[in-house]
Amino acid sequence: MAFKFKLLAASLSLLSVSACTIIPGSHYEGIDSGSQVENLEKDLEKVNIQVIDSSLINIQKREIKQVNTTNRKGIDTSDYQYRLGVGDVLTIGVWDHPELTIPAAVQRTAEFDGFRVAEDGTITYAYAPNIPAAGRTVAEVRKDLVKRLSRVIENPQVDIKIVGFRSQKTYVTGEVTNPGVYPITEIPLTIIDVLNNAGGITDRADWREVTYTSGNKTEIIRLDDFYSYGDISQNRLLKHGDIVHVSRNDKHQVYVLGDVIKAGTVDIDRYGLNLAQALSDTGGIKEATADANGIFVLRKRDLAKDGVIADVYQLHAKNVAALVLAEQFELKPHDIVYVTSAPLARWNRVISLLLPSISTVDSINDVANTN
Repeated sequence: MAFKFKLLAASLSLLSVSACTIIPGSHYEGIDSGSQVENLEKDLEKVNIQVIDSSLINIQKREIKQVNTTNRKGIDTSDYQYRLGVGDVLTIGVWDHPELTIPAAVQRTAEFDGFRVAEDGTITYAYAPNIPAAGRTVAEVRKDLVKRLSRVIENPQVDIKIVGFRSQKTYVTGEVTNPGVYPITEIPLTIIDVLNNAGGITDRADWREVTYTSGNKTEIIRLDDFYSYGDISQNRLLKHGDIVHVSRNDKHQVYVLGDVIKAGTVDIDRYGLNLAQALSDTGGIKEATADANGIFVLRKRDLAKDGVIADVYQLHAKNVAALVLAEQFELKPHDIVYVTSAPLARWNRVISLLLPSISTVDSINDVANTN
């Protein structure tokens, strides 16, 4: 993490040593002023610049509300049936026929004394050898057993229960309290269920999303949408061999740089992170030298898709009301918060200098992800 931050800080060092580029009448050394202005205008055409005000905060809240009202369809488990597999263990009892029921023994479990589905997928009971069981429900096995016992017992009353779920498993890996193997049982098991069974996610976990692999298909489950916005469509019914992986929270950070007490990275926890918190966690701005009107938030966009390099948000913190706005402005992973130290007569040049840092963040993350 220290290596990543040093690279990013190096990419922004130009801002601290080139104060002349952000004051009136400034220019870039070695660059013709005409071409400088032309290139600057081209860059700014691809940047969406906004002031952090009440209108922007309201737009942000509406976007959250929109997520809250979509995708309400959940999992239908009304027809769920557990199908037996090799290794499952059953207990079988026949009413009024104790000779056919294995008595409970001291220091032995029902699973130990039960009937295990054999490698050929069958179970064997008194008067009923080789009953097909694998791939069938308990009700289907019971019906077959009743039919066979009827040859020797009048109207047999048979009770079958599964006491050992051994044939089907799902796997939970990564940042959970108890990673491991969890059985599929007669009770439907979902992603949310198995995460709870695993003791929940850890403090280091990426609470926003988990990776779900079923067969040859892998998808990203938006866990935060489920917990925060009630999007139950994010849940999945687990099957044998499915894998649920919870990654670390390394990717969910914000970079706070410039004229602050202690520049560095700030983690976004499961409750989110606003601009005021990010500045506070880095000690706040340097009141003697920082320009309170020069607090910027840079957020990368997809140029090919949106036609925009980045969204740039500016906070006029000299206004007392701006402190409330900063508390309500929610940051996103990989946002760059930068506090300038000079008057912003040429603040658009600050933006032009900051834009390369967005590419630096991406390249750093790409390197980190491949290592």
